[in-house]
Amino acid sequence: VQLQASGGGLVQAGGSLRLSCTASGFAFSRYTMGWFRQTPGKEREVVGVITWNSGITDYVDYAKGRFTISRDNAKNTVYLQMDSLKAEDTAVYYCAAAYGHRSLSEADYRYWGQETLVTVSS
Repeated sequence: VQLQASGGGLVQAGGSLRLSCTASGFAFSRYTMGWFRQTPGKEREVVGVITWNSGITDYVDYAKGRFTISRDNAKNTVYLQMDSLKAEDTAVYYCAAAYGHRSLSEADYRYWGQETLVTVSS
């Protein structure tokens, strides 16, 4: 099982980035996919999720209206489009996979990718 995240980097406040996460080794299309992030000194937190079947998305408040999660099951890839970035969005970002149901709980995620760093300069 592998989740390969990419797309992180340095961006100015107000700018955009798109993260990608490509999966292999499991039935991607049957898994809800989530994006999480962690800043120094803080616990990892959820950004949002997208369900495996209908592609329903769910976001936490700070992501609503700025971040968009999408997926391409044919490419085994999930995306996180981040717009109107703020300095406080600086974090390492992770993608993760949960079998079946939609969940914002980290405990439900079975597979985790490696981190990708997003730095937003103010």
